[in-house]
Amino acid sequence: MNHVYLKDEHEIFRRSFRRFLQKECVPYYDEWEENRLVPRSFWRKMGEQGFLCPDVDESYGGNGVDWGFSVIINEELERVGSSLVGIGLHNDIVIPYLTSYGTEEQKRKWLPTCVTGETITAIAMTEPGYGSDLANIQTTAILDGDHYLLNGQKTFITNGIHADLVIVACKTNPQAVPPHKGMSLLVVERNTPGFTRGRKLNKVGLHAQDTAELIFEDCRVPKENLLGEEGKGFTYLMEKLQQERLIVAIAAQVSTERMLELTLDYVKSRKAFGKAISKFQNTQFKLVEMATDIEMGRTFLDQLIAEHMEGKDIVAKVSMAKWKLTEMARDVATQCMQLHGGYGYMEEYEIARRYRDIPVASIYAGTNEIMKTIIAKNLGL
Repeated sequence: MNHVYLKDEHEIFRRSFRRFLQKECVPYYDEWEENRLVPRSFWRKMGEQGFLCPDVDESYGGNGVDWGFSVIINEELERVGSSLVGIGLHNDIVIPYLTSYGTEEQKRKWLPTCVTGETITAIAMTEPGYGSDLANIQTTAILDGDHYLLNGQKTFITNGIHADLVIVACKTNPQAVPPHKGMSLLVVERNTPGFTRGRKLNKVGLHAQDTAELIFEDCRVPKENLLGEEGKGFTYLMEKLQQERLIVAIAAQVSTERMLELTLDYVKSRKAFGKAISKFQNTQFKLVEMATDIEMGRTFLDQLIAEHMEGKDIVAKVSMAKWKLTEMARDVATQCMQLHGGYGYMEEYEIARRYRDIPVASIYAGTNEIMKTIIAKNLGL
């Protein structure tokens, strides 16, 4: 892949990371899927080798490199399997909140162990009954002396079981008008009194990715754990959603590339009616259509990544990519499974796992319907 934003040092890094995954991840991935959990030991190995939070400044233990290295990490993890999505969330969704809005004291306290893999992070936005309606969340945090009393429930939280550090979106001023102006971000640490975990959720796909309910009952959070300014939480979330949605688009694109690769190999080796099924015109047309869509998706995505790395505001384009590439991935999964025939429905074939893993990408980080409303607004509609 000749990405416009990558240089020789990025490709050297890619080869190194791919070798690491072949040794430390690929042989165990099926076992992790069966156990419904990526072990903490793998996180620590990632940290030891410098594959966590690569863009964090060296003063906090990171490598201080450009975001192209994070793109490579996300691409190579997705090539192995979508259940590794929690690592990308840690590196490129949660940690940027700490680096952008954290105080110097907070950064020195939390970032070094996030880089080593000793501390695993999560972000808790979604609530039962309040999915995309972020401004109307019901979790509250009321200041009581030197602590906030945090009360509420979160659900569908990626890394929810492993998380040692959770950024919680909550209302510090429930009476604020409009409601989003009362939202703040609190950092809740493991073992904080009043913080418990509910069920590890049993999902259709992403089996090795731990996803959980989080419960806060008079959870006493030190006021020093307020991230940024009180009342600015909604603004911070909006500022970081561009990168979050770009991460989802990258994973969707890589997944489609992998599914096409698997299917091309399969149709060339599988025979029916005396010849390889790749020789049938219908098979060829389906694969040609998918290959064309995937190539166009890659071209658009690479340009967006380059623009994002340049610091440009590309919210509308990223919304387009998140919507279009996740829909394409779901369509490709269906067509590739069909071309595998009955074998495509068997768990030992990777296409079956891809088929069940990919649909959620059109739901999380803002549903694709939300993406369309963002695009419409930017079109002046």
